[in-house]
Amino acid sequence: MAEIDSRSVIHPDANIADDVVIGPFCTVGPEVTLGQGTVLKSHVNIDGFTTIGAQCTIWPFCSIGTQTQDLKFTGGKPGVKIGSGTTLREYVTVNAATFDGDFTVVGDRCHIMAYCHVAHDCILGDEVIMANAATLAGHVIVEDQAIIGGLCGVHQFVTIGKLAITGGCSKVVQDIPPYMTADGNPLRVRGLNKIGLERHGVPKENIRTLLEGYRLLYRKKLGAKEMATISRETLPRSPEIEHLETFVENSQRGITR
Repeated sequence: MAEIDSRSVIHPDANIADDVVIGPFCTVGPEVTLGQGTVLKSHVNIDGFTTIGAQCTIWPFCSIGTQTQDLKFTGGKPGVKIGSGTTLREYVTVNAATFDGDFTVVGDRCHIMAYCHVAHDCILGDEVIMANAATLAGHVIVEDQAIIGGLCGVHQFVTIGKLAITGGCSKVVQDIPPYMTADGNPLRVRGLNKIGLERHGVPKENIRTLLEGYRLLYRKKLGAKEMATISRETLPRSPEIEHLETFVENSQRGITR
């Protein structure tokens, strides 16, 4: 049976797994689902059409699933989906999507630190880290294992690539290609995220290939499509270089230089 503090207000229609722990002064709405082993520390508000997976930990004063701040909202049942093993620290806000049937999505094993904001229609992959007070505008995509530095502001419709990392206090207005390190104001790509690649077990030969891809894109200052074409013709194949090529080719906002 779920362990629910008597000082919390839990709607009887909420779908709560039998081993969920809910501390004092939480509120949970009627359309909320909480997965096995999830813990709400205290003073947590979860509302709307929200599903939270197993083994998540949500710290005080988080607000999850509340109505989008997008003025185009006209009703319906947009919602939030959060994967398993994710941690949301104090004062995190995750807003519902804007249009009926759409979802704001946070993946598995993400670590979202205090005061972060995930706006409507964002999609975060697995193992994403957002440091304190990082803020995502609407429709931002963050691919798996990316890290967003503290106090970063990310413009709407930007995509941050897999295993990319941004320095703190950065303003991100264009896409950041996967596997890159970006820092500064104005933001610039500074090099390959070699340490992150090594920590995630990417083979050394694949890292060397990515370094050549980085040199084509940034040292030789090739356009995205030209870089992708030359890379495919000259560089050894690996999942990482192929993802980099596809990412830069398909960028809609242009890539951070």
